Amino acid sequence: MENLPEAPPSFVRKKQTILHQLAVPTSQYSDLSPKGSVDEAIRTLIDGINSSEGLVTTSSCAGRVSVFLEGVRRQGTKSEATLSSEVNNGQLAGPGGKGGGGRWLFVSHDPIVIPNAVDSESFIHNLFQLPSKPTSHFTCPENCRYLHFKFEPMILHVLTSSLKEAQKVLNAALQAGFRESGAMSLEGAESMSTTPMVAVRSIGLMFDSIIGFATNDDGAEHIRVTVSDEHLRMLVDLANERFRINQERIQRFRTLLLSPNSENRKNSKKAQKCTGETWEEPEVRRARKKAEGERKRKEHQTKQAPNPASNEEDSESLEYIGNMLE
Repeated sequence: MENLPEAPPSFVRKKQTILHQLAVPTSQYSDLSPKGSVDEAIRTLIDGINSSEGLVTTSSCAGRVSVFLEGVRRQGTKSEATLSSEVNNGQLAGPGGKGGGGRWLFVSHDPIVIPNAVDSESFIHNLFQLPSKPTSHFTCPENCRYLHFKFEPMILHVLTSSLKEAQKVLNAALQAGFRESGAMSLEGAESMSTTPMVAVRSIGLMFDSIIGFATNDDGAEHIRVTVSDEHLRMLVDLANERFRINQERIQRFRTLLLSPNSENRKNSKKAQKCTGETWEEPEVRRARKKAEGERKRKEHQTKQAPNPASNEEDSESLEYIGNMLE
């Protein structure tokens, strides 16, 4: 295996600090995320990456489904400088709706499980802290605050000790399906002290749907849902499906990056073959192709009328096709 350059002192110090923070017992650990701790769904991945000599995670989210109420946006006639200052200070909501009193009504880092013995519509409304019935008024008045139902897939930031380590992480992320991944902090590429940051992400799985809005009438907040119960249930089902795909990609990324023979996997074209979202090992692919060849052989023989003179020639041709498919 190719020897990697020694990690710069700045990377070593940063990694030591992060590992010290993560070593705090779960009951005492807290970070800046809404949940305040490392998601259990990717704890094994995080531990594996941080056990690698040239890698350390700086932030992560395993993926989440949420209901988010935007904060207060622009009010009155204020200068752009004043508005920008208020957004930066959290007094007004920014483009994504955060700040200005915006808040999560519901957040989960796991699929939403609806018990069979309950009324699903009532369960969802109570879970999301929503009114029981949709409003008949679908026009959002001026200065209303939109209500979002969101699914966000895993996002992971990995600090690396060198360009070679960054390339290894990026290759694994792209092959696993995190197609919008990229490397940052590449300036000074000629320097041995370069420590790139790799963002592992898959924006294609994300979705954001407006399901209502909130108004402030006489100083009281009123939330109005503008979609049907069936629509809410459809969004929940879609989020659960995205969770499944997200978890499959996380597992592929972990295998490609941390498996002992990950370098062989990365350089083997056969190991990179995919069918839809399902990863295929070389042995599985060969067996599938062989079965396809046998099926096509039988279909061809069924369609062809008996012809003793051509049977031998057809058999040789089909044998060749079957071998090619293997």
